[in-house]
Amino acid sequence: MSVVDLVEHAPAVSRSLSDAAGRALAAARIVEAAPDPYLPGHWVLKAGSKVGAVAVHVPGEEEPVTLRITPKVPIARLFFLLGYSLDPRGWRDGQVDVAEHLEVLPALAHAYERQVERAIGKGLLQGYWAMEDSALVVRGRIREAEQVRRRYGAALPVEITYDEFTTDIAENRLLRAATDRMLRLPGVPRGVRTRMLHQRARLAGITPLVRGQRLPEWRPSRLNSRYQPALHLAQAILEGASVEHLPGGLRIDGFLFEMNKLFEDFVCVALREAMLPYGGRGVLQAKDVHLDEDRRVRMRPDFVWYGQRGRPRVVADAKYKAGKADGYPDADLYQMFAYCTALGLAEGHLVYAKGNTPHAGHHVRETGTVLHQHALDLDRPPDELLAEMGALAQGMIRTAHV
Repeated sequence: MSVVDLVEHAPAVSRSLSDAAGRALAAARIVEAAPDPYLPGHWVLKAGSKVGAVAVHVPGEEEPVTLRITPKVPIARLFFLLGYSLDPRGWRDGQVDVAEHLEVLPALAHAYERQVERAIGKGLLQGYWAMEDSALVVRGRIREAEQVRRRYGAALPVEITYDEFTTDIAENRLLRAATDRMLRLPGVPRGVRTRMLHQRARLAGITPLVRGQRLPEWRPSRLNSRYQPALHLAQAILEGASVEHLPGGLRIDGFLFEMNKLFEDFVCVALREAMLPYGGRGVLQAKDVHLDEDRRVRMRPDFVWYGQRGRPRVVADAKYKAGKADGYPDADLYQMFAYCTALGLAEGHLVYAKGNTPHAGHHVRETGTVLHQHALDLDRPPDELLAEMGALAQGMIRTAHV
């Protein structure tokens, strides 16, 4: 099996690849890929912000090409960012068990299997699930529209719907789907795979999800509290799973984290949580923001904090990307200035993953607007990182004049 190892946002490297595999990677936009002009049979590959592992299945080749992309941040830190974004109260301590694994997929498989064991180790959760059936006796409620459409006025059988107390509920369906998905991915360690097969056997009676079907919805409650960490990871696995069928029978199968989104989610959730004591409300991906009076040009800031009277007081955008050699990208400043203008704010905040300076402030000429650029060090321990986010939120509130 051919394995290609890359590092997130590292310099481009030349690797031996078939033309079909190279074209597949280029078409899928997982990495930047182009034929090496100096070495026939080689492709120049450069990883961007996607991390994880994928297998490229090329027709006519016996073994797939496995591409592994390692993040720049430590694996444990990546899973802290993920866990906190999904459930800030349940994951606040950052203790996500990834064992000794140094790659994304093995660590994810280990963490997920441990959470599933904690969820279902003492038995599957039961609950009520809406069932639809054709029966000779009435149970529950008659589906009148279906009765007319299917039976054309006949009295029997009756189309009914009823609630059944069962283990075949949304929570267990999600766990089965994510477990099935992990077992098909390349690079799951043998020991983890063995334990996961044991978990899969416990879920054997649960209805599998149909590919392309919407994920079943579940709501946090006291009854499913032990399931919640596993369910959050299951949703991340199912949403981050990548299966693409490309022209010519090519298939790419794997799992990828988009670090841009992961960093954005963490920053916005952390700001929202840190601002809770100040009242108001924090909105992620604010939708009701427009640049023009006619409300035709829609804008979507990553985070807006509205004060107690419902007026916007703080706007922030998270930017996970490399800065310039001497500072931050100018385009980000133009974007933030537009947000401040549309929201009527005198200050705006850009939050970066690291950077060349811890803080930079720009006073826009003739307007009085100040654009702040902050840098977070993701290599810091979780407690220190959350403390830094708390101080950042406090500074934003203090300068918002509320």
